[in-house]
Amino acid sequence: MKLLSLVERKKEKQVRKYIVENKESLYRFAHTYVKNEDDALDIVHDAVCKSLVNINTLKNIDSIKPWIYQIVSNCAIDYIRTNKKYVAISGEIQEEKAIGYDTYEDIDLQEALQRLPEKYRIVIVLRYFEDMKIGDIAQILNENENTIKTRLYKGLSKLKIDLIEEEE
Repeated sequence: MKLLSLVERKKEKQVRKYIVENKESLYRFAHTYVKNEDDALDIVHDAVCKSLVNINTLKNIDSIKPWIYQIVSNCAIDYIRTNKKYVAISGEIQEEKAIGYDTYEDIDLQEALQRLPEKYRIVIVLRYFEDMKIGDIAQILNENENTIKTRLYKGLSKLKIDLIEEEE
């Protein structure tokens, strides 16, 4: 067990506080990758452990949000790689046990989001459901800001078309 410096202990306290206050958002974000309650919880658990072990990689305390979301994203991708059971199912939504914070109010919107390719869905969820800035999303996904903007607008366009088609 390594001893933490005073600065690292302060960072750890802030990270713990952020995790507790935002556990539902972190879960929802992980759920957008795997669409399974138990797997999303495993991913969040793994991400929390990794964030606390690697607290020294957090350079700026004001960057906790993008830093932790990047860890969740990386854990989700690693989880998917090691568990080959995830295959894109066109148009099919898994029924999940409701636990209160994993459902969106508008079922048509939720279904349309699920039909979007992952690269668009993740950006839309981070921007509009997690209220993140384009720069933070780019940092989380290790992409250029212009790439994120393009994905956002293309994703919104696809989402709009899908929702319009559902109404007809």
